[in-house]
Amino acid sequence: MKTNIKNFLRIIRRFKPAVALNILGLSVAFAAFMVIMIQLKYDYGFDKCHKDYDKIFRVEYTRNASVQANICRPLVERFIGSSPNILAGGIAQMRLGKTRFHLENDDDRNMYEENSLIVTSAFFDVFSFDFIEGSNEGYIDIESGNIFIPLSMARKLFGNEPAVGKQIVLSNGGARTIKAVYRDFPANSVIVNNMYLAMREDGFMNDWNEWSFIAYIRVNDAANAPLLFDNFKRTFDATAFWGENFDWDESGVSMRLTPLADLHYITGVEYDNAPKASKQTLMILFAIAIVIVAIAAINFTNFSTALTPMRVKSINTQRILGAYRSAMRLSITLETVTISLFSYLLAILFVILFNITSLAKFADADLSVAANTFIVVGTALIALLTGLIAGLYPAFYMTSFAPALVLKGSFGLSPKGKRLRNTLIGIQYIASFALIVGASFMYLQNRFMQNSSFGYDKDELITVDIGMIQNNRDAFINQLKMYSGVEDVTYGESLLSSSDNYMGWGLGYRGEAIQFQSLPVHYTFLKVMGIEIAEGRDFRADDHNTQYGVYVFNEAARKKYNMELGTRIEGGIESIKGEITGFVPDIKFASFRKAVEPMAFYAWGTEYWGNRANTTYIRVKAGADKRAAMAHVRSTLAEFNPEYIFDVRFYDETLQRLYEKELALSSLITLFSLIAIFISIVGVFGLVIFDSECRRKEIGIRKVLGASVFDIVVMFNKSYFKILIVCFVVAAPLAWYAVNRWLENFAYKTPLYWWVYLLALVVVGIITAATVTFQNWRIANDDPVKAIKSE
Repeated sequence: MKTNIKNFLRIIRRFKPAVALNILGLSVAFAAFMVIMIQLKYDYGFDKCHKDYDKIFRVEYTRNASVQANICRPLVERFIGSSPNILAGGIAQMRLGKTRFHLENDDDRNMYEENSLIVTSAFFDVFSFDFIEGSNEGYIDIESGNIFIPLSMARKLFGNEPAVGKQIVLSNGGARTIKAVYRDFPANSVIVNNMYLAMREDGFMNDWNEWSFIAYIRVNDAANAPLLFDNFKRTFDATAFWGENFDWDESGVSMRLTPLADLHYITGVEYDNAPKASKQTLMILFAIAIVIVAIAAINFTNFSTALTPMRVKSINTQRILGAYRSAMRLSITLETVTISLFSYLLAILFVILFNITSLAKFADADLSVAANTFIVVGTALIALLTGLIAGLYPAFYMTSFAPALVLKGSFGLSPKGKRLRNTLIGIQYIASFALIVGASFMYLQNRFMQNSSFGYDKDELITVDIGMIQNNRDAFINQLKMYSGVEDVTYGESLLSSSDNYMGWGLGYRGEAIQFQSLPVHYTFLKVMGIEIAEGRDFRADDHNTQYGVYVFNEAARKKYNMELGTRIEGGIESIKGEITGFVPDIKFASFRKAVEPMAFYAWGTEYWGNRANTTYIRVKAGADKRAAMAHVRSTLAEFNPEYIFDVRFYDETLQRLYEKELALSSLITLFSLIAIFISIVGVFGLVIFDSECRRKEIGIRKVLGASVFDIVVMFNKSYFKILIVCFVVAAPLAWYAVNRWLENFAYKTPLYWWVYLLALVVVGIITAATVTFQNWRIANDDPVKAIKSE
């Protein structure tokens, strides 16, 4: 064994670059595998932190083909009470609030701001709140203004002191008493760590026009869930609320129960604010993890085999001198297992480094080793198995020849072994082609979403929510306009193109029920945003002085409902029966995940119940210093409210945030695709070493017979390019299918360009040619006589 180790170390010193590349490739593969599996654990474990998560469902309202997550309280309260199989039903407001406060005894009045959510008391019976202090008993107590806070917030505010019973003073002068402290939920939960405030028992209980709630139920048995709506239809008198002519089947109205564990993946639901992940993307990530480890294992095996010509004579000499074949095989296997485990230890170091660099932003999960011991230990077993496989094959291969034949120089490559190695390298080529194509189209889709025309001028814009200075809105805007770098300012209730859905209104038009998404805006909005009027007129200042306000609809609404100028919206809320004064083209008012649907810009009238238009758009003059303009916006805001830190940002940054999940996952896939391609090239390098070392005598004879170095290099390249073309033909349709399925997540998608496939072929071809040429150029330039004698 000692002789084997010496021989092995001598060969490692001789082929330092190849050995280093293989160790690096193996360690990077193990690191990539761990990072990917940690991210997959995060996504596939979404919402599974709750006890009996499989018995928790979100109640959704459906009408014909439309499904929406928002629902009205009177409808869902009656649904919750319709069956004893429903153990609990919790209701929450759709939108998170921002609560600003300071501590009761804080003389310096240090201000805090936390997300807050208003929920019913049964909300805590649906989900698994783990109370560290206090309990949810007596939660609905409006008089005392109880709140629940997460443990992280309690520690931030009070350190290790008890938090229950202490008060916080709101910015409006009111006070809240901390009723309970609950343990923080993990990041992969739809229930996040908010301040929870009590919803009034009778709040909106009989308001059938307020659809701003999300409802969850917990049932006694998940198998009973599909039967609940049919039971509800039999017991609920819908005609008392929707008219005597209401019919469930004719109306197309229904209710759908979506399992909690599915919320992270489902699409096509309006007003669905649950964090999303694409199952196709996760499957791609999982496939990449398997491919990376498989390629690295193949490479390591190929490399171990590539050392055969240099080691076989020494090994068989020892056999003639009395060494046992089993001992030789054990020694060779231990060598590869040691290298594999050493690579695994390096991989853990790489994961730690990954977690403390900017690359960690590509993953949502906690990448710390301590939080993922199961995956870390599992990868250790994979490393051990890789070392065994990579060692056993060459160990048996190198000791399988008759010693006399090897010592006489008759050792060579069998056709069967060559076919096996060509097959393994073919698998690597197929993986490389597919990964390059997939990563390229992910990049193109993200670029498409960020750079496609939105139908309005989104450049040179700064946005900010000025809710904290709402009473001084006009003064703030007038002061902004005095700055030379600001061209104009407008505002509305929502940030355009920053969400999948906006406020949905179900009203009437010419006696028919219609549904559309509404964006209430100031009369200057269309002009400032550069939205052209296709027909009719733009908003005017006196539109806000009309009783009901006016509408400008998009083309999708006009075509679907046969709308005409001068007609009015009917039914529903009295205060918004405005006139239709214009139509605009189908701009991208929502994200690229959704097709353009009927929508309207609405200039409110004197009776409008809303007017929470605090989202301000500041257009900077062309050529002006945008950074200086932003600094001016911040300083102006500070004049009106010096204590509050406003979220001022460029509009492009807002759009980028909308696709953070897609950008992060596609960046992760691109990164690991590049790693897989690198490992594949390491494999090609190992196989080239194997071929060139085993064919030294052939190369020497060809040179003696007149072949040039160029001829020899071309000969080797031809054999690899035959494999390359066959693999490309196999990989191209597979890559097309995978990309096509992934693009189904988007309503608007990049074309499937043919040149991406050609690019993948060219990239892999160039890398292969460079690798093959580099190694064989060196062998071909050796003294041919020396090569012939060495055999």
